Amino acid sequence: MPYIKFLFLLFCLILIGECRKHKSRKRRWSGAVESYKHGAPLTGKRMVDNTKSRKLKTDNLLRVDDHDFTMRPAFAGPAVPVGVDVQVESLDSISEVDMDFTMTLYLRHYWKDERLSFPSTTNKSMTFDGRLVKKIWVPDVFFVHSKRSFIHDTTTENIMLRVFPDGHVLYSLRVTVTAACNMDFSRFPLDSQTCTLELESYAYTDEDLMLYWKSGDESLSTDDRISLSQFLIQKFHTTSRLAFYSSTGWYNRLYINFTLRRHIFFFLLQTYFPATLMVMLSWVSFWIDRRAVPARVSLGITTVLTMSTIITGVNASMPRVSYIKAVDIYLWVSFVFVFLSVLEYAAVNYLTTLRDGKDRKLKEKAREQSLPCTCGMSHTGTMMADGTYSESDTNSLAGYTRAPAPEDPPEKQERIVVHISLDNESAAATKKKTGFRSFSFMQNTHAIDTYSRMIFPGSYIIFNLIYWSVYC
Repeated sequence: MPYIKFLFLLFCLILIGECRKHKSRKRRWSGAVESYKHGAPLTGKRMVDNTKSRKLKTDNLLRVDDHDFTMRPAFAGPAVPVGVDVQVESLDSISEVDMDFTMTLYLRHYWKDERLSFPSTTNKSMTFDGRLVKKIWVPDVFFVHSKRSFIHDTTTENIMLRVFPDGHVLYSLRVTVTAACNMDFSRFPLDSQTCTLELESYAYTDEDLMLYWKSGDESLSTDDRISLSQFLIQKFHTTSRLAFYSSTGWYNRLYINFTLRRHIFFFLLQTYFPATLMVMLSWVSFWIDRRAVPARVSLGITTVLTMSTIITGVNASMPRVSYIKAVDIYLWVSFVFVFLSVLEYAAVNYLTTLRDGKDRKLKEKAREQSLPCTCGMSHTGTMMADGTYSESDTNSLAGYTRAPAPEDPPEKQERIVVHISLDNESAAATKKKTGFRSFSFMQNTHAIDTYSRMIFPGSYIIFNLIYWSVYC
C-alpha cells in the first residue's frame, strides 16, 4: 500500500508539471502570433515590441525637429552635389500625332546632408517611406518639357528614403512621365527618331545645386524586356550641360537620350503594297477594248477613289506638318499614275470620236462630188462606173429599133458623159494624205494603248528604284 500511494503521488506531480508546461507554451505562442500581426517575425522566444520607443529613438538619431530642413544642406556655402541615376522600367508608347512619349522609370538621387547623420556601431543604414520625405530637404528635380507625370501610389506611394550614419542619403521614387519629343517626319516611315528626357532643378541654380550623373554612362540602365510594336530601340545614352534662363541664371540639366528606328513591315503591308496594287490595277484598262466605255471608266474611277482613301488614312494618323514626307511622295506619285491611266482612256475615246466624225464627213463629200468626162457623142448619157447606163437613160431609149449603127469617123463620134464615183476611202486618202501624215500616231488609238502598256509599267519601275535607293 505505501508503495502504491507513492507511485500515485508521483504520477500526479508529473501530470501537474505537464499541464503547467502546456499552458506556458500556449501563452508564448499567443504572444508570438500577436507580435506577427503587428509586424514582428515569429521565433521560438517571445518577441519584444520595440516600435513603442522607435519614435523617440528616431527623433534622437535624425534630429528632424532640431534643424530647419526648408534650406538646403550647407546653406550659403558651396553647391550641393546631387548624383542621379535612372533605371528605365518601360517605354510605354510613342505618339506621332501628339509628338510625345511615355516612360516609366526609377529615379534615384544621392547627396549628403550632415544634419541627418547619426551614431551607429554597426554602420547600418535606416530605411523610411514617403512620410519622412515631407519632413526633410530633398532635391527639387523636375522633368523639362513634361506634359504629364505622376508618382505611383499603389498600394502606397512608391518612395524610398535610405539614410546612412555619415549623412549620405538615397532618395528613390517610381515615376511615369509623358514628355514632348520633336520628331522629324521627312523620311517617314523610313525614319529614325531621337527623343530626350531632361531633368533639372527648378529652384536651385548651379551655384546652389550641382546635378550630375553618378556613374557616367553607367548611370542609365534599362530592362531587357523593353520593346515597342512600331519601333526598334537602338541606343540609350546620357549627356549633361548647362541651361541658361535670362531671368534666373544657369542650371545643370541632365539628358536621357534614346534612338528609335521604325519598323517598315507594317507600312509595307498597310500602305505601300495596296498603293502598288492599285497602280497595277489601273494598267488593266490598257488591255480592255476602247469601245467598252463602262468597263474602263468604272475601273479608272475605282482606282482613283481607292488611292484617295489610302492617302487620307495615312494622313489621319500623322500630325499636320508643313513639309512633304517620304510616304507622301510615294502615294502621290502612285496617284498620278492612276490618274494618268484615266486620262489616257479619255484621250483614246476623244480621238476615236474625232476620227469617226472625220470619216463620216469624207464619205459625204465623196458621195456628192463626181468627175465629168465627155467622149465625142452628140447626145449625152449617163453611164455608171461599170459601163452600164442608168435607168433614166434606158427609159429614154425606149421605142427606138435596134439597127446597126454606121461606122463614123472618130472625130464625129458622139460625146458620152461618164460619171465615175470614186471609192470614199481612196479619195479621202488621196486628198488628205499630206495633212494626216503628221497625225497618224495620234489617230491610231490602238497604238496609244499599245505604247501605254510599256511606258506606264516601265516608268513606275524606274520611280520605285529611285525611291527605295534614296530612302533605304
